[in-house]
Amino acid sequence: MDSIRKDPFIALRFKEFRSYIGMRFFLTFAFQIQAVVIGWHIYSLTKDPFSLGLIGLAEAIPAISIALYAGYVADKSDKKKLLVWVISLMALCSLVLFWITLPENINHISAKASIPIMYIMIFGIGMARGFYAPASFSLMAQIIPREHYGNSSTWNSGSWQTASILGPAVGGLLYGFAGVTTCFTIILVFIAVALVFVVFFVSLKPPQYIPKENIFDSLSEGISFVFKSKMLLGALSLDLFSVFFGGAVALMPVFANDILKVGAEGLGIMRAAPALGAVITMFSMAKYSPMGKPWRNLLFAVMGFGLSIIAFGLSRNFYLSLVFLFCEGAFDSVSVIIRSTILQVLTPEDMRGRVSAVNSMFIGSSNEIGAFESGAAAKLMGTIPSVLFGGTMTLLVVTITYFKTKKLIPLSLKEIHPH
Repeated sequence: MDSIRKDPFIALRFKEFRSYIGMRFFLTFAFQIQAVVIGWHIYSLTKDPFSLGLIGLAEAIPAISIALYAGYVADKSDKKKLLVWVISLMALCSLVLFWITLPENINHISAKASIPIMYIMIFGIGMARGFYAPASFSLMAQIIPREHYGNSSTWNSGSWQTASILGPAVGGLLYGFAGVTTCFTIILVFIAVALVFVVFFVSLKPPQYIPKENIFDSLSEGISFVFKSKMLLGALSLDLFSVFFGGAVALMPVFANDILKVGAEGLGIMRAAPALGAVITMFSMAKYSPMGKPWRNLLFAVMGFGLSIIAFGLSRNFYLSLVFLFCEGAFDSVSVIIRSTILQVLTPEDMRGRVSAVNSMFIGSSNEIGAFESGAAAKLMGTIPSVLFGGTMTLLVVTITYFKTKKLIPLSLKEIHPH
C-alpha cells in the first residue's frame, strides 16, 4: 500500500484519466494560442491597453454569471455529454474568430466592425467555460479513486501548465512568422483533438446527484458548504484577490511591444515563461507534496507570487523579466496544487459540480477580471505603476490573510479532514 501511495505516476495508470488530461492539454494548448493571438491582434488594431482588459471582462462576465447554474447542471447531468456540448460551442466561437481574421475579410471588414464581433465570440467562449469548469472537475473525481486525488491534481495541473508553455510560445512565433490564419487553423485542429479524447476514450458518466429540492435550494446548499469550510473559503479568497491584483499577464503585449520591444515572438516567450516555471514545479511536487502544512505553504507561495510581479514590473531587461515571470509561475503552481487538492478532498461526491461552480466564480474568472483591472489601472496610472500596484496589493492580501488564519498554519490536511 505504501508503495502505491509513493508512486508519482499512480494517477496515470488509469486509462480514462490519461484521456482526460489529453483533452485538457489540447484544449488548453488551443486557447493559450488564441489568447496570445487575440490579445496581440486587438492591441495592434486599437493601441489601447484598456482593450486588453476588455478581453478579460468579455470572457469573465458570462463565466461568472452562469457558473452557479452550470454547477447545478453538471451535478445532475452526464459529465461526458455535457463536455461534448461545451467543447463544441468553444469550437464554433473559434471558427467565427478564424473567419473574421481571414486576410480577405480583414480587407473588407473595418476594425470598428470586427473588434465587437471578436468580443462577442470571446463572450461565447466565456459562457462555455462557465459549464466546462464544473463538468470537468466532476468528471475527474469519477475516474480517479479518492486516495489518489492529490497525485491526480498534480498531473492535471501539470498537463495544463505544459500546454500553457507550448501554447503562448507557438502562438507568438506563429503569429510573427506565419500570420493569424495559420494560428486559428492550429487552434481549430487542437480543439477537435480534445473533442476526440472525450467522445471516444471516456465512458458515459451518469449523475450521482438527483435533485429533490428546487434549483435555488440546491444552489444555496453548494454556496453554504463553501462558506462553512474555513480552509476552503480562505484558499479561494486568497487566490481570488492575489490573481485579481496580480494580473500582469494581460499587459504583456504592452511590455513586449512598447517597453521591452521584443515583438510578437518575444511575447510568446514571455507568455511561456510563467508556465515553464509552473510545470517544472508541478512535476517536482508530484514527488515532494506541499500538503504537509498546506496553509503555511499556500501563504508562502502567494507571497512569492506578489514579489515576482513587483520585480517584473521594475525590470527593463528582457531576460531578467523572463526570470521573474518564471518565478511567478513557479509560486503560482504551488498555490494551484494546494487549492485543487483541498477542493477535491473536502468536497462531498454529490456536490462537486456546485462547489466547483463556486470555485469557478472565485478563481476561474479571477484571471479575466484581473486582466480587466490591469487594463483599467494601466489606462489610469500607466502600465508599470499598475503592475507595481498589483504586486503590492497581493502582498497586502497575504498579510491580512496571515493574521486572520494563524490557527490553520501548523495544521496538515489530514488534521483538518481526518476522513
